[in-house]
Amino acid sequence: MASAAQVPQKLTTMPPRRMAQIMNESATNEALVQDLLRLLDVEKRGEDQFLGSRKPGGVGRVFGGQVIAQALGAAERTVSEEREVHSLHAYFLRGGSEDHAIDYRIERDFDGGSFSNRRVIASQQGKPILNLTASFHKSEGGVSHQDAMPDITPPADLPSQEDLIARFADKLPESMQQFVMQKRPIEIRPVNWKHWLGVEKGPPVLATWFRTVAPLADDPLVHRSILAYASDYTLLGTATVPHGLGWMRGDVQGVSLDHAVWFHDKFRADDWLLYYTESSWAGRARGFCRGKIFSRDGRLVAETAQEGLIRLKTGI
Repeated sequence: MASAAQVPQKLTTMPPRRMAQIMNESATNEALVQDLLRLLDVEKRGEDQFLGSRKPGGVGRVFGGQVIAQALGAAERTVSEEREVHSLHAYFLRGGSEDHAIDYRIERDFDGGSFSNRRVIASQQGKPILNLTASFHKSEGGVSHQDAMPDITPPADLPSQEDLIARFADKLPESMQQFVMQKRPIEIRPVNWKHWLGVEKGPPVLATWFRTVAPLADDPLVHRSILAYASDYTLLGTATVPHGLGWMRGDVQGVSLDHAVWFHDKFRADDWLLYYTESSWAGRARGFCRGKIFSRDGRLVAETAQEGLIRLKTGI
């Protein structure tokens, strides 16, 4: 990514969002991934105090996956390396603003013989926007079983997200076209693009492959951070599929209320992961969804759950 000194003078007078878009268009895949890793990293600011940076050029609400990943990263900094996170549970209290960095305060609630528990309060301008609790477990042996991986079309046989957007961007509202056409550090390949875009009704199920567009280091914390970030993709949207609605079309307003992730096994986020999501219920302006994340070799590596606000836009 170009440094400030390398940005042409004519770009420095443009609105930040437009300048970020132009720089994004020329960014390499490696630069996009490095930018995401810098965003998800947190800076230590004191005893159990961390700072999460704002997204460069970001406008509007902070993506929920960003706050979850930064909060998890802050909690992991306070636990011994032998204990890996096995679950996190979060409540979104207020919408975060892209205009400000995020402060993270850690409470060390428990350190036992095998488990540790951390509570994270994420705040902006002195007001909490998210509470997250994470549990960590020292590796142990035990019984083993898992759900089978669904029989799903492999990613090599599916069109890329970029191909889909190029074909169907003109069918989206103009306000969304610029957003969806930006290059991204995580590649997505939906198994059924009509359900994914909300242009066709179907059962409340989505299957989506995802991975980073460039290789990652071997550090497991990096891969967990990416998965935590991506776990907020497509999950709530699963509840809109039976109704032929889609947030990209501007039909609905969707806001995450709470979010949970269980980490089961090791994985790499720079290799294809299958996110299989289902919605068991929607009503009263809310929807409930669950997800299973499989590695390409069929291992169930994580599970998710989320309830979110789903409001129809005026005129729908």
